[in-house]
Amino acid sequence: MLSFLNYAPVRQLNSVWAGSISRRLVFVVVACWSAISTANSQTLDARLGPLVTSHAGKVSIVIEHLGSGEKYQYRADEIMPTASLIKLPLMVSTFGKFHRHELVREQMLTLDADDKVPGSGILTAHFSAGTQISLLDAVHLMMVYSDNTATNLVARATGLEQVRKDMHDLGLPNTSMNSPAYRRDQSIAPEQSAKYGLGNTTAAEIVSLLAKIERHQIFTAEICEEMKSHMLACEDKTKLVRFLPPKIKVAHKSGEISAARCEAGIIFGQSGPIAICVMTAENEDKDFYDDHPAHVLIGRVAEEAWLHFNPPGTATQESESTLHVGSGGWRVENLQRTLNARAVPSPKLSVDGDFGLATEAAVKDFQKRVGLQPTGIVDQRVWERLGPIVPEAAIAEPSVVNAESWPTAIADTPHRPPLVSATSWAAVDAKTGAWLGGEAADMSRPIASTTKIMTAWLVLKLAAGDPSVLHQRVTFSWKAASTEGSSARLSMGESVTTDELLYGLLLPSGNDAAVALAEHFGPQLSLEEVTDKASGEEHFVAMMNAEARRLGLDSTHFANPHGLPDPAALSSARDLSRLATLAMRDENFRRYVSTPKYGCQVLGPDGNTRNHRWDTTNQLLGIDGYIGIKTGTTRAAGACLVASGQFENRECIVVVLGCSDSDARYRDARNLMFWAWQQSN
Repeated sequence: MLSFLNYAPVRQLNSVWAGSISRRLVFVVVACWSAISTANSQTLDARLGPLVTSHAGKVSIVIEHLGSGEKYQYRADEIMPTASLIKLPLMVSTFGKFHRHELVREQMLTLDADDKVPGSGILTAHFSAGTQISLLDAVHLMMVYSDNTATNLVARATGLEQVRKDMHDLGLPNTSMNSPAYRRDQSIAPEQSAKYGLGNTTAAEIVSLLAKIERHQIFTAEICEEMKSHMLACEDKTKLVRFLPPKIKVAHKSGEISAARCEAGIIFGQSGPIAICVMTAENEDKDFYDDHPAHVLIGRVAEEAWLHFNPPGTATQESESTLHVGSGGWRVENLQRTLNARAVPSPKLSVDGDFGLATEAAVKDFQKRVGLQPTGIVDQRVWERLGPIVPEAAIAEPSVVNAESWPTAIADTPHRPPLVSATSWAAVDAKTGAWLGGEAADMSRPIASTTKIMTAWLVLKLAAGDPSVLHQRVTFSWKAASTEGSSARLSMGESVTTDELLYGLLLPSGNDAAVALAEHFGPQLSLEEVTDKASGEEHFVAMMNAEARRLGLDSTHFANPHGLPDPAALSSARDLSRLATLAMRDENFRRYVSTPKYGCQVLGPDGNTRNHRWDTTNQLLGIDGYIGIKTGTTRAAGACLVASGQFENRECIVVVLGCSDSDARYRDARNLMFWAWQQSN
């Protein structure tokens, strides 16, 4: 019992349970129950019991090692809502129709305007009506990006009744896709739709389905491998794979709606494949963000299952020669180079080490030509057909390489800036604006949510001329409320004052808040180059660019008020340091960015109010001396931070852009801040 109490996740949960007698009793029961289980089950039960009992919501789990047959089950047969996880059974039914020649992979589907539905995916936002894609491509979008519009195109071709029949024939009677996504009026099971939404299943049935795929017990071995290839390319990294070692191969599919989060997949390890399904429902936390408690729970369950079957020191099972979408590095370069030389006609791939869709298409074409199933996965059979790897063109002889001289950089000294991961950085004296130093400081590059410094600056500039601006109520439109990414979490029709919403913009980095402010204040701005037909948001962005020109921010151009990726949205570390220096001289701006958390009342369209809270994304505010300013993260921009810090009578501003990860940006900023304080003395 003592060893169980000392288990690390249990220790972390003790603080949560401290105020709850009932939860402590549950904890003791789980510990005792684990103590009388068999040795192997005891370990897995002990790993998972505290995670399950501490979650604020319903949980269902099945884990099965497909080699040994060892299994863990918790409420395995409880029927649960699937959200987008039901797209896995839909894919299976679609491949069944391929197998029976009732559908063909190359069948072209036309995207009509009425087909577009909201939610996850790329078709609705990025493709116009009339676009044609193949049925197989629609399946790929459904599985990789969980594309709801693509899902409905696939469901129309395959048929919802077909999914129900196929699952019943496979021994999965509780698995059903009830309606197309966001089309409950087309439900084939209205009562189930009302209770479970898009689909329903059990964890036991989903693991059974995964086991059949891995064991090649559905249709043919080639089709099972082809279905796995789509699951291997799944882009969701927030749940099942979040705590797994980065090189572990996982074929998976996730789903999430406000009260239900789930994911299932096959984890490939040295000990053999592990089928896993974790489903949650009735979650108390219904917000959407990467670190949602259900996401963390799913990730921890997968991690504990992995560690149970693959203790530390166990090597990964995947052969280093096996490549697929998402693989990278020099082996992919070898593949691309060899395909360019041996495939006829040559696919003319960029030899960049990135196994993307172009490389996958070239692999499939090669597989077809040499009589292999076109899975897009490069295994030993593909390497054998390709023949010897084509080497790099101009590699010097070893004697030439060894004779080269290697120049050294200037040695580190107390007066030189520290080494950082940031692609570019800048440091200035906050009081005088004096330049202290930087590297690649004038490089134009994406800046993510640090864009919101200019958004706040413009609103506060209006408020400087008319203080009543801060008391105006800003009401969220549908567009504002549905803006993707980091959020202030207000719904359409809800409103707060401008002063309050600036906290929602700058603390949680609300992209929705940025759109709401731009829509509200854009019409109050006037520019000759903006037509009367432009939206309020477009007016606002035009004013952002005009203000950048006025301030001499020569490397800066804005495309939106929030910083979500756009090729035209660029700035530099030097420009951001100038803008931040000016903004921090505004007492209101300084108040917002130095606040770690803020509570307010949100007014609903029905006149009712609700309490709301925002927490800062800036971890430096938990350290004495730091007083702001703004974080930003996108895949294109990397991890970014504009930081302000005080030491004795010195205040400096440091900008770091393109850091390797979130933790690195804080390390970089702190190291540069310490150096900057010394320079400003």
